[in-house]
Amino acid sequence: MNHINADLTPEPGLLAPRVLVPFLVVSLIWGSTWLVIRDQLAVVPAGWSVTYRFAIAAIGMFLLTAFMRQPLKIDRQMMLWTMLLGLLQFSLNFNFVYAAEHHITSGLVAVVFALLIVPNAILGKWWLGRPIGGGFIAGSAIAAIGVACLMLREYRVAPVGGTEVLIGLGLTFCGVISASVSNVLQVVPKVARFPTVTILSWSMLWGTVANAVLAFVMAGPPTFDPRPAYLGGVLYLGIIGSVVTFPLYFNLIRHIGPGKAAYTGVLIPVIAMMLSTFFEGYSWSLLAASGAMLAVIGLLVAMRVRKA
Repeated sequence: MNHINADLTPEPGLLAPRVLVPFLVVSLIWGSTWLVIRDQLAVVPAGWSVTYRFAIAAIGMFLLTAFMRQPLKIDRQMMLWTMLLGLLQFSLNFNFVYAAEHHITSGLVAVVFALLIVPNAILGKWWLGRPIGGGFIAGSAIAAIGVACLMLREYRVAPVGGTEVLIGLGLTFCGVISASVSNVLQVVPKVARFPTVTILSWSMLWGTVANAVLAFVMAGPPTFDPRPAYLGGVLYLGIIGSVVTFPLYFNLIRHIGPGKAAYTGVLIPVIAMMLSTFFEGYSWSLLAASGAMLAVIGLLVAMRVRKA
């Protein structure tokens, strides 16, 4: 496959405000969403919960696009791109994640999703010609050891057996691949020529349509949980967990590349476990603490400024 010429302009480092602020905001918010997603699985089929989330997110994103006075009109070719991105990022990705949480703990799903850095970096090099520097490889190796420690810890405390774990891991890996392909495709010049919020508006709309079709086929007519906690969770995931975060995350991909942007996924399970400590009484083991520390060290190594 022919590579797209990589931008040789030095990438901003982690401490650059335009990187650090969105990086931390995305990590903190997505680290909190795992607690909310767990509650979404009680009554309503996962497919319909995903549909409600992105229906709200699509409305919010179109309003944000209009408020920012960004163009909403796109050509036919771009419409097809947004359909593909919506199917991969906002439908298949999240349906796989929600389905996985029926088989394994949300903590294990979050930890496995940290592996997004690997396909993002590989696809970024293959499709976009972005180099994978020595610092990134070293940092990723350190973080991988940390993720492995966290994964082992979560596996040990998982209340399910071998078959359930394998099914859950398989579904999670499918979600990782769907998200990774979408992450890289949205940086392709044909897509990146449009504002991020414009792309996200249409992608979330088509993702909602795909979610509704999948939910109806797999779970039947829509159902809803009238609990205030469920409604509040849908609103939080749709507005804070999607409208606020995805523009920041996709802009990170455009600034520092899909590999480094995916390092939010390394920090997210650490944050999720910290929040679980306060809200669910999560007990840190030496293995989990060591894994979290290695993950953060790996993040700092990998996110050093890349010289042109």
